[in-house]
Amino acid sequence: MTADPNTTPRYAPHEDAQGLLVASIEAALGIHLLRAAGLVTGGTAGFALILSYIGGWSFGLVFFLVNIPFFALALWARGRVFFVKSLATVTLVSVLAEALKPLFEVGQIHPGVAALLFGVTAGVGLLGLFRHSGSLGGMSIVALILQDRFGIRAGYVQIAHDAALFAVAAFILPADRVAWSLVGALVLNLVIAFNHRRDWYVVS
Repeated sequence: MTADPNTTPRYAPHEDAQGLLVASIEAALGIHLLRAAGLVTGGTAGFALILSYIGGWSFGLVFFLVNIPFFALALWARGRVFFVKSLATVTLVSVLAEALKPLFEVGQIHPGVAALLFGVTAGVGLLGLFRHSGSLGGMSIVALILQDRFGIRAGYVQIAHDAALFAVAAFILPADRVAWSLVGALVLNLVIAFNHRRDWYVVS
């Protein structure tokens, strides 16, 4: 059944709030599993993970701080609603990722399993954010701006950024960890590619 974009109702504020909360929990859980296996991913989350590995800093704090410049871009280019939702979701993921460390200790996990579970959980989380017009900040905001302003495909911008990020990771992490990280990123992108279709979405 195909949804008609002209008749599909908008979310009520409480529906937006619960949707963004659930999506943020999914994303934070995926990052927690990824971190437990010493893996990385693309985007700002991957950059924050690399910095946290190098300096031993809190992922949540680094993730929030590196997103601050992008919040200004979100407000300028995409409007107040997108800015508020991006700020809320980045804050939630930052807090939840750190809160999971003492509450959900992962003693041992195979990097392949971590990559697969990350790809699925974080992919579902990102789908939820897309449904509710949220984001995890960072390069996704830049990619959307470049697409809107200059016609540069957002996907190409994201791929270029992630390729550079994984090239840096190759100098920091063991080769097998980089390979499994790529698997996780692939699974995440496949989840989004197969499921992010506005014409399939039906509000019941």
